[in-house]
Amino acid sequence: MSAYASVIDMIGNTPMLELRNFDTGPCRLLLKLESQNPAGSIKDRIGLSMIDAAEREGKILPGGTIIEATAGNTGLGLALVAAQKGYKMLVIVPDKMSQEKIFHLNALGAQVMMTRSDVTKGHPDYYQDVAERLSNEIENSYWVNQFANPANPDAHEHGTGPEIWAQTEGRIDAMVCGVGSGGTITGLARYFKGVKPAVEMILADPEGSILAGLVNDGVAGDLGAWVIEGIGEDFVPPNCDISLISRAYTIPDQESLATARELLAKEGILSGSSSGTLLAAALRYCREQTETKTVVSLIPDSGNKYLSKMYNDYWMTDQGFIQRPQHGDLRDLISHPFDDRAVVSASPSDTLLSAYGRMRMADVSQLPVLDGDQILGIIDESDLLLSLYHNAERFDAPVSDFMADRLEMLSPEAPLEDLLPILRADRVAIVVKDGHFLGLITKVDLLNHLRRKAAVEN
Repeated sequence: MSAYASVIDMIGNTPMLELRNFDTGPCRLLLKLESQNPAGSIKDRIGLSMIDAAEREGKILPGGTIIEATAGNTGLGLALVAAQKGYKMLVIVPDKMSQEKIFHLNALGAQVMMTRSDVTKGHPDYYQDVAERLSNEIENSYWVNQFANPANPDAHEHGTGPEIWAQTEGRIDAMVCGVGSGGTITGLARYFKGVKPAVEMILADPEGSILAGLVNDGVAGDLGAWVIEGIGEDFVPPNCDISLISRAYTIPDQESLATARELLAKEGILSGSSSGTLLAAALRYCREQTETKTVVSLIPDSGNKYLSKMYNDYWMTDQGFIQRPQHGDLRDLISHPFDDRAVVSASPSDTLLSAYGRMRMADVSQLPVLDGDQILGIIDESDLLLSLYHNAERFDAPVSDFMADRLEMLSPEAPLEDLLPILRADRVAIVVKDGHFLGLITKVDLLNHLRRKAAVEN
C-alpha cells in the first residue's frame, strides 16, 4: 500500500500544466500548480522549511508560540505545520485579506489578529512591526519573520527550483514570479544561476508596488494601493535580491483579476489573485518574444480563498472591475438589479423564519417583499426583532403581517439628492418605473457610487 505518513510529506512535487488556450506568442508557457500543496499555496514549502530550521537551531521550544506577519498564505503554511508539530500559532494579517483565508487559519487552530493595511513600515500598527513587538511580549514565542528568514529562499533553491528543472528537462528560458517576501524569486534565481545562468528572472508586480521601478529603472516606483493579495511591497524585503531579476512588468489590478478569471474559463484552473498578476506578466513577456522560448510561472495559491471577492461578480462590480451598462440615472447605483435576477426577496406568504434564513444566507439586512415585479413592502432585521422578541412562535407567521408597507419609492430619473433624506432616515430607496420594481439603493450603494465617481475623476 502506498500512502503518506503525514500531510507534511505531501508538500512539494506539484504538477505542471502547459497552457493551450491562450495566445502565448512563439513561446511555450508552463504553470507550476503550487495551489496543489496541502494548505493550498506555495507558502506550505517555506512554512515547513522555516519551522524545520528553527527546530534545528533551537529557536522553538516544545509548546511554544510561532508568530508571523503574513498576507495569509504563509500563515496557512505555518499553521498547517505547527499543528502537526504541536506548536501554537499567532498570525498577524492586514485587514484587506480575504475572509476565506481568515476562516482557514482559524480552522487550523491559529489565532488571527487583524491590523491596518493602510500604514507602512515603522507605524505601530504595521503588521510586521506588530509581530515583532508581540514576539518580545509573549513568553516562549518565536517570530518567524519570513521577510528576512534565510530558510525561506532555501526552500525554493533546494526544492522548487530542482523540481522545475526536472519537469522542463532543463529547457527553461525564463521564470516569472511575484515578490511578497522575496523568497521565491531569490531562491529560484540562485538555483537557476547555478544550473543555467541564461534563465531570465521576470518580476510580475502589482501597480502601486515600488519594486518594478527598482528593477527596470533603479528607482522605486510610485507607492499606491492594490487589491492583489500576497505580492507587491512598499519596501525591499531583506530576502529579495533585486540584482538577480532581469526585468519587471507592472500589472494593474483589473488586468490581474480579469486574467485569473480567464484562466478559470479557458483552462479550468481556479487560481488566486496573484496568479492573475503572474500570468498577465508572463503573457506580456511571451508575446514580446521573436523566438521560441520555454517560460515557466506559478499558480501561487488556489482561488477557493477568493470566492467572495474576485470570483463574485457583485464584489467585482462594486470595486469597479466589472462595468455594467450605464443608464445615467439611479439605476446605475443598484447593485442587485431585479431585471438581472439578482434580487434576494420574499413573497407575502413566506414565513418570518424563511425571510430570516434568506437574510443570513445573502448577508443582507432587508428584503423586498415582491409579487411578481410589483413591490408590496420591505421586511428588515428590525421588523423581525420587534415581531419575534416577545413571541418566538411567530417565526411561522407570514411576512405580509409584519412587513413595512409605507415605502420610499423613486423613479430612476429622480436626482441623486433625493436619496439623502431617505438614507439619512435609515431606510432604503426603492427604484420603480411604471410600477415595475427595479431594485433597492442602500447607503453602501451610494458610497460605492461616489467612490467610483471619485476614482474616475482622479
